[in-house]
Amino acid sequence: MGYYLADSIYPKWATLVQTIHDPRGPKKKLFAMKQEACRKDVERAFGVLQSRFAIVAGPARLWRKEILHDIMTSCIIMHNMIIEDERDVNATIKDRGEEPTMELEMVVDADVRFQEFLDRHKKIKDKDAHNELRNALIEHLCDEYVNSQS
Repeated sequence: MGYYLADSIYPKWATLVQTIHDPRGPKKKLFAMKQEACRKDVERAFGVLQSRFAIVAGPARLWRKEILHDIMTSCIIMHNMIIEDERDVNATIKDRGEEPTMELEMVVDADVRFQEFLDRHKKIKDKDAHNELRNALIEHLCDEYVNSQS
């Protein structure tokens, strides 16, 4: 299950990992520093899009979420196209391999689908899973930081 980095105004769900405001202990301090670095990276990337595309810099309250999603996706694609166009023309291009096709099994029973939805929703709102995810993320970042230092 994926997760989002968030601040303390969001609920403690398994899909949201909140910033640690009072980091005590070296692992939590490292986690707070890494979280802050990720937040700054996102803000920096958004700033690049705002400086390049006026529509991103303008107010967004009147736009629907779907339209905002399309606008942001379009701006990111155009930004990547501009960056790619500015790259070295004589650089070698690697061929991409074919991706394997995935087999999907469709469930047609509406009751089963609804029960699966309820199970996923319950799993997302699980506070114990939130705490486990946060602690596992702290451990992972500490291991990565220690290994990168040596």
